[in-house]
Amino acid sequence: MKTKKLINDGAAAVDEMLAGILAAHPRHLRVVEGSPRSIVANEGPRPGKVGLVIGGGSGHEPTFLGFVGKGLADAAAIGNVFASPPPDPIIECAKAVDGGAGVLFMYGNYAGDVMNFDMAAEMLAMDDIEARTVLTTDDVASAPIEQRERRRGVAGNVFIFKAAGAACDLMYSLDEVERVARWANDRTYTMGVALSPCSLPQTLKPNFQLGDDEMEIGMGIHGEPGVARGPLKPADQVTSELLDRILGEMKAERGDRVAVLVNSLGSTPLMELYIMMRKVKMMLDAAGIEIHLSLVGNYCTSLEMAGASITLMHLDDELQRLIDHPCDCVMFRSGEASR
Repeated sequence: MKTKKLINDGAAAVDEMLAGILAAHPRHLRVVEGSPRSIVANEGPRPGKVGLVIGGGSGHEPTFLGFVGKGLADAAAIGNVFASPPPDPIIECAKAVDGGAGVLFMYGNYAGDVMNFDMAAEMLAMDDIEARTVLTTDDVASAPIEQRERRRGVAGNVFIFKAAGAACDLMYSLDEVERVARWANDRTYTMGVALSPCSLPQTLKPNFQLGDDEMEIGMGIHGEPGVARGPLKPADQVTSELLDRILGEMKAERGDRVAVLVNSLGSTPLMELYIMMRKVKMMLDAAGIEIHLSLVGNYCTSLEMAGASITLMHLDDELQRLIDHPCDCVMFRSGEASR
């Protein structure tokens, strides 16, 4: 059975989405002339500032497009649905935001993205533009802790990009921005649960199968296998299972602070997310952990997949300042810019 989508042509869906975003948000975004998959912030790039370029496949909105703007990412290179952007739009993004202080690439740890961003960095070096890379690896379920470098980047991107973007906006050097990005990534943890599949615009068919009464813990945002499949449990039990795995790694002590994200994978409504947030707050209160910032909603989706993820960033004073730094993006604002 085919799914229903409000599209014209599956093959044109990404480009038509980009045209719509640019039509809706001309104050925030522009496209690089001749490179329609290179989206740049109108404010943010400036001389002497490290340029932050993020990117990856479409279908995860508001990641990545929604986080382009002043105080966060300077540009995003956009790929097809669940597919890496090729090197050319990445290169054009970097050139558009290069202020002479270097460029930092940040994206989730997926083989196609690594290959294409690395190729772009090599080609930029020929033009004397230094591009470094920090991969996001916050998905606790995707590899054991001793192999963290193999983990995928998922919803924790929001906090990791936010910290790095603030460091760029505060005119940190490339060395310091890279340090902040790696530290932010090391202190960010995500666990998710899938309840039903999504379908690609090109096929209109589910990209995996789950029974009517099943859930899968740890499934990736492209439908990658998780760590446990079984009967659907009540929200409090699911939330406890996800958060227990995070807290087991995070090693927080009483009095520590965190930023929390309860994220919809696409079709899970706010009602259910806030039920989960309620349980997160109860568990963190019991552990003596303070919530400094909480976000609830669609931040890193998988088209119309049903399910949710929980992310914690283990804050210190520096990360807290960077998370609080104002930003003004199409789909995310914080600090003074959000008022």
